[in-house]
Amino acid sequence: MSQVPRRGRLAALFGRSSNGRPSTLLREPVELTGAAAARGYRPQYLLRPVNPLFIWGTLAAAFLLNLLPWGRMPGVPDFLAVALIFWNVHQPRRVGMGAAFVFGLLMDVHDASLFGENALVYTLLSYGAISLHRRILWFPVGLQILYVAPLLLVAQVVLLLLRMWVGATFPGWSSLLDSLVGALIWPLVTWILLAPQRRPVDRDETRPL
Repeated sequence: MSQVPRRGRLAALFGRSSNGRPSTLLREPVELTGAAAARGYRPQYLLRPVNPLFIWGTLAAAFLLNLLPWGRMPGVPDFLAVALIFWNVHQPRRVGMGAAFVFGLLMDVHDASLFGENALVYTLLSYGAISLHRRILWFPVGLQILYVAPLLLVAQVVLLLLRMWVGATFPGWSSLLDSLVGALIWPLVTWILLAPQRRPVDRDETRPL
């Protein structure tokens, strides 16, 4: 296999070919075909660094949404679980299983249920999201639902089993609608939580990015 000279590689990287002419590497879009297209590769927009205050503010807002009276109605998703999955996927180094455990304890205090059940479920949910975060981000937002829905369903089933183990009655299959609705709102949640990080669509030709 022939090797490209180092000078040629650097020249192409900065927009020049080895003979001094403009290179198309950074100027022209490339249409991928074959194996690359089959794997679902798509270009990613550059995002601004996320503000830590925004991360914890959105998690606190999701926690407050769970405290509203509608939280016990069928079909109402666990907003905190969805927010935890989002930040576990997009910022696994900032929001990990420790944060999920603490928020789970807060939910246990609010629900006045078996202390630690929500903490255990949120920790398992966070572990699954962090383990799959690279694979989830490889797919478009619409297809990410296929990963988010099983994570929410498994977490809800574990929570139901824990409650039934200590004497609670089965609430019915309609209770599983919570996880399905939570997965369906994933594209909306992604659009809202990534909005502050998106760069302007109009490119400034005077800047490299």
